[in-house]
Amino acid sequence: MSKGFASNRLSLLAIGVIACFVSVGVRLVFLHVIDRDELLRFVDKARRQIVVEQARRGTILDTRGNLLATSRSEITVAVDPWSLQEYLEIEKNPNKRARKSAEEKTKRAQLAALLDLPVAEVEKAFGPTMRSIDPLKDQRDGKVDGLTKDRWVKLREALPESVYDKIEALSIRGITHSRVYRRVYPGDGLAAHLIGYLNKEGTPVSGAEHHFNLYLKGQDGWIESEKDGARRELAQFRSREVPVANGNDVVLTIDSVVQHIIEEELKTIAAKFQPHFATIIASDPMTGAILGLANYPSFDLNHYNKAPLEAQRNYAVTDMIEPGSTFKIVAAGAALNEGLVTSRTTFDCSNATIDYKGRTLKLPREDELFGRLSVADIVAHSSNRGVAQLAMLMGEQRFYDYVRAYGFGEATGFGLGGEVRGQLASPAKWDGLTITRMPMGHAVAATPLQIHMAMSAVANGGVLLRPQIIKEIKDPKGNIVRTFAAEKRAQVLKPSTAAQLAQLLAGVVREGTAKGFDIPGFEIAGKTGTTQKIIGGKYSTNHHVASFVGFFPASRPEIVLSVIVDDAVVAGGTAYGRVVAAPAFHHIAEQLIQYLDIKPVLPTNRTFLAAQGGLP
Repeated sequence: MSKGFASNRLSLLAIGVIACFVSVGVRLVFLHVIDRDELLRFVDKARRQIVVEQARRGTILDTRGNLLATSRSEITVAVDPWSLQEYLEIEKNPNKRARKSAEEKTKRAQLAALLDLPVAEVEKAFGPTMRSIDPLKDQRDGKVDGLTKDRWVKLREALPESVYDKIEALSIRGITHSRVYRRVYPGDGLAAHLIGYLNKEGTPVSGAEHHFNLYLKGQDGWIESEKDGARRELAQFRSREVPVANGNDVVLTIDSVVQHIIEEELKTIAAKFQPHFATIIASDPMTGAILGLANYPSFDLNHYNKAPLEAQRNYAVTDMIEPGSTFKIVAAGAALNEGLVTSRTTFDCSNATIDYKGRTLKLPREDELFGRLSVADIVAHSSNRGVAQLAMLMGEQRFYDYVRAYGFGEATGFGLGGEVRGQLASPAKWDGLTITRMPMGHAVAATPLQIHMAMSAVANGGVLLRPQIIKEIKDPKGNIVRTFAAEKRAQVLKPSTAAQLAQLLAGVVREGTAKGFDIPGFEIAGKTGTTQKIIGGKYSTNHHVASFVGFFPASRPEIVLSVIVDDAVVAGGTAYGRVVAAPAFHHIAEQLIQYLDIKPVLPTNRTFLAAQGGLP
């Protein structure tokens, strides 16, 4: 071989080596100078992680501390099969590696038992062959499936905390978990329209869940730190840590037992009368606190997605009805309050017409023929003509003002929203007969809750209150954060007038349209109502709203109770309030007297009231 040829080979080799070093240098310049900022952002993004810790949503409780809604902690358990394999490969001693492998296998058998899974399935999850070393290559080759999409294998979801505690005690390498909170409702459908629910996305949809979400939701915590190549956190590089703040607890005014009693009664009404809807409300007359509110139809909160939309409506506040004879407390109370009549003042209720402001007006029909009736008898026997004459004594504007004072035509301020205002036209829009028809509960529309709160104003001494549904807010440790007191909306009647009207309403049960539904010693006071529904623009003789709204005891009211049934089916008869609603009122009242330990009224109480002019 010539020297020239050898020299050329050495030169080429030298040039090649120099070129390699130059290319490495150029690459280093690109990495550390030209592309430095972009690469650092990529590395920083790859290493940095934000771990979110979900806040626990607060519970919803009844007035006695019973759970109505709570968040159950559930664990998702997964495994990183490579973690165990790497751990075993570190040990070079074959005997020790075999012993460790056997120990891990025993733990996995215990894990399978805790997860209620076959041992073979758990073993397969821990097998590193389930994961490709190069998942990107698999993706290019079209081999990506449920087993090669990521490194982690999900073993079980919705695992209780107690079970996971046992799994954690096994100290199995490669096990990881994530925690979520699932909303559950221990009472299933109990108070469904009041509690509301969270949908699958965790968004509060209705009821207390929605309207008190600000108190309930809490604040998620999070940690910002770095991770190594094995996805393990490098705690020393934590740059920010925000602690989780769990949600507050909301205590409602409802009593689970009272709620259960009225819901059971609704089931009986539904089975017997197949109504379009029915509502029962029970409250404390002195505070406006709702002790129970239920509607038919209803639904199971834990399976809300299976319930039709009409079953999820809170009919007590979303639907309007004509109050019917329960509305007669307005004219009677107003006339007594203005001093225009006493309970013994009489009116001729036999005439079909009456002269009013220079006009002859046709009076409404009566369910039975009456002659002269006192105000007490007008209330007790529910005289349409009698109550129309009471309203005429006041005139349109003054009567209208009392209707508004009782809360009709405006929202009650119900704390869970969704309510309608009702319908009440001003006197300027009345026709010639409205002054004779509105006093009997026609030409006006109201929600069941408006009717209930109007009767509550009679029971508590003449004060119209806002219905109260929330009692207090507690922090996660049980400390009271905020309380909610009774809210007065208007002074409707003087206390003495309210007491007198209460005794007139007791006469409805003693000798009037609800005779036979009294409970001796407990002075049931109330008003029946039977309203013809408007079908096709006309009052129907076959479709009615039956109601009984009242309170007890009349001389010291402790409970206001309303039973309203829309379009009940009564075989061979009319769905009168005394037929459909009064029996349910009576049955519920008997149970509430025992549960709430309501004491009977002594005869001396009535003697005192009679001396004060409170009795007819």
